[in-house]
Amino acid sequence: MSASEQNGHFTDLNSSQLCRCKAADAKGGLNIFNELKNSIRNLITPLARSIPLSPNSLTLIGFVVSIAAGFAFARGNSIEGGLLILFSGLFDVLDGAVARAKGRISPFGGVLDSVCDRYSDALMFLGISYGLIEGKLTLFPISGINQAGSLANEGFFLLPDWLWAGFALIGSFLVSYTRARAEAAGCEKLSVGVAERTERMLLLAAGALFGFLGWAVAAIVLLTHITIVQRMLKAKALLTKKSEVKACLKQELKTPKV
Repeated sequence: MSASEQNGHFTDLNSSQLCRCKAADAKGGLNIFNELKNSIRNLITPLARSIPLSPNSLTLIGFVVSIAAGFAFARGNSIEGGLLILFSGLFDVLDGAVARAKGRISPFGGVLDSVCDRYSDALMFLGISYGLIEGKLTLFPISGINQAGSLANEGFFLLPDWLWAGFALIGSFLVSYTRARAEAAGCEKLSVGVAERTERMLLLAAGALFGFLGWAVAAIVLLTHITIVQRMLKAKALLTKKSEVKACLKQELKTPKV
């Protein structure tokens, strides 16, 4: 076998191995709600073709609705906030559907969507925190007596309510950052985990609408940090495997053939 044939052979093997790594990556998540969102997008594709707005315009409208949700929570209107979260989610579905239906999928559209999602998460949890600090929202039942002798809300596990919203925001950001950093390092589409953004927003909206906002926020704190650990472990496994494949191929290329 010639040197060029050897190189071609091992290049093919390298591509094959790396593709298997990527395929294993892509299968790694619990994407029930993402699959549901994709199914809805497929169903509304005929409608999407008739929408005159661009995908980026729909993304920005959804972002504005998310800002309104944050202000609703800040004013203590949790039901209004929950409804606005669901309304913003409609635009999150429509922008992708319009992009696919009109063949207008673009790399910048994906970047814009991700940036708007991060801003939306921040504003909603900051709105909840502000509402809690101002006493317009309560996550958990009153459970103590302060120094003045009046009833006081000590929060859950003796942590102030606003701090739970802060932990939820940290978890939400790190779920996204862990995926982005792992994919930049070589993992493709690391959608592993139980708390991707769709799940988090549906949980938060349900809690706001049905009166268990505190438990929804606490669940988001728990599930986001579980998701971070899941993604870290999956990324470690995939990147280690990828490094081992490259090392093996490199060694094989150095081995003389008889």
